[in-house]
Amino acid sequence: MNKNTVIKDIDELTDTYCNDCPIKGDLRKKRGKSGAHRFCIEHCSVGEQLQFLGQELLKIYEKR
Repeated sequence: MNKNTVIKDIDELTDTYCNDCPIKGDLRKKRGKSGAHRFCIEHCSVGEQLQFLGQELLKIYEKR
């Protein structure tokens, strides 16, 4: 993977699943922004994919 591919994949995931996510919107109202963010990181399958892509991006930058 290269940097542009990873960034494109991250953008596509967030645009497709995160921007209009009803769960995230509901949790923001109930738990606040950090509570919703915590859910996304710990329990959401899309959040897991984003974490994986973030790690891939870090590997690319570490090789430089």
